[in-house]
Amino acid sequence: MLPIIYLSTFCVGLPTNLLALWILMFRTKRRPSTTLLINLTVIDCLLFLVLPFRIVYHFRGNHWELGEPLCRIVMAMLYGNMYSSVWSLAFVAVDRYVAVVYPFGAKSLRSRRWSRGLTATVWVVMPAAMLPLLLSRQTYPLDDPNITTCHDALPESVQENYFLPYFATLFTTCFLLPFIIVMFCHSAILRTLLAEGRKYCHAIRVTVLMILVFVVSLLPCNVLLILTYSDSWPDGEDLYVPYMMSLATSTFNSCFHPYIFYFVSRDFRERTRSALCCLHDMEDKPSSQGTHTSSSAGQSHCFSTLV
Repeated sequence: MLPIIYLSTFCVGLPTNLLALWILMFRTKRRPSTTLLINLTVIDCLLFLVLPFRIVYHFRGNHWELGEPLCRIVMAMLYGNMYSSVWSLAFVAVDRYVAVVYPFGAKSLRSRRWSRGLTATVWVVMPAAMLPLLLSRQTYPLDDPNITTCHDALPESVQENYFLPYFATLFTTCFLLPFIIVMFCHSAILRTLLAEGRKYCHAIRVTVLMILVFVVSLLPCNVLLILTYSDSWPDGEDLYVPYMMSLATSTFNSCFHPYIFYFVSRDFRERTRSALCCLHDMEDKPSSQGTHTSSSAGQSHCFSTLV
């Protein structure tokens, strides 16, 4: 199941994120929120660069043949993407919080310096999360079966004294804290919209998507990660399989992000609809000269709205 999950993530997430990146970079206005969404999309695309290595690794029966350095890079990118994308989602929530709850102050606060500062913070988090994995040995040969694992079989001393404190710190600072920020920001947004008597269906959709990304995609992986490295599960039950499955499914959060963009950014919604409209018009083949003229005019209108 592991290579199938990673392969599904790659096939679904890569085209949707590339489309989102194209729309955000070339078809939307450069606002602070747009910069944050572009940064999140770039981080997701970096994940898709390393997923093929995990797919081949699991199809080969968890046998790593590409050397120690590449194993370190792949695992560092896998976890670095997870936690930097979590902080990116938190900063998107903070940006929406400032825009909705403090609309007058947002005009001066939400500037290019604001978005660049939040983006720079994410790129500080990523190498900090990756560094311990880059500096530690990840590949270990096994006798039965005769394979070389990549991060899947670690000495107990290394696991307890090195990786347990490392992942416990990541769980606290790069998952639990951003999750609290996301919940606080979206709760405040909903309260503000309700107090002003404005429509809040759109805000509810965004909030639900954010919660789904954290609770369904990321929470099981992080909880099982701590339990696995601490060996604290009762009755000595082996959590290896549930943990590896949850790690694979956690990559689905990168597939959800374009849908979050769709609800967060008005420009993104308009440009996506325009692009889909153009594709639909181009697929329609007219049967007469009159319909051909009408279809061409419709296509010209669609392309003009993208400029």
